[in-house]
Amino acid sequence: MVVDDHPMWRDAVARDLAEAGYDVVATAADGAQALRVAGAARPDVVVLDLQLPDASGVDVTRGLRAAYPAARVLVLSASGEQQDVLDAVKAGAVGYLLKSAALPEFLDAVRRTADGDPVFTPGLAALVLGEFRRLASAPAAGGGDAPTLTERETEILRMVATGMSYKQIASRLVLSHRTVQNHVQNSLGKLHLHNRVELVRYAIEHGLADASEPGGAQ
Repeated sequence: MVVDDHPMWRDAVARDLAEAGYDVVATAADGAQALRVAGAARPDVVVLDLQLPDASGVDVTRGLRAAYPAARVLVLSASGEQQDVLDAVKAGAVGYLLKSAALPEFLDAVRRTADGDPVFTPGLAALVLGEFRRLASAPAAGGGDAPTLTERETEILRMVATGMSYKQIASRLVLSHRTVQNHVQNSLGKLHLHNRVELVRYAIEHGLADASEPGGAQ
């Protein structure tokens, strides 16, 4: 689903996606319409502008995540402001791409978003990881025992934290793509997290992110 209040831009994005073989199940011109039709349209990916006439894209992202958690949100915005990026990710966006991105980069971002990979315009990934590290250095509230992950789940989690894709992880560990997906989904369920961005944050907060690991955030 494509959500943007500019008709020409919205139609162009929808057309590019359709020509690339994607099924564009709906478009929306504002936040209210997006939230109204998402449940019926059941999109796998929502390409969402941040600047909407009736609500911020951050609020719409939060609403989509609450009402239809199966949808993965890829923000496509003209803004590269740090606060916009961080607010969108904290609201549940899987990726954040600038509208200046080339078409191949955009189509690749949509594909990776559908796979659950965190996707960011170059430079923004470091910003997000830096913020997560800052939050990780703050005193933790509460306590309690951490959920127990298997050795393999922990190994994959470390790789996820560096930004490696499922394909890269599968190749490194000589596993199938599906097996890696299953391990990630199991980890998400055990940790009560919703997507790979949250998983990256968890890994950093618990000292599992190794900056020296090859294949870092993309």
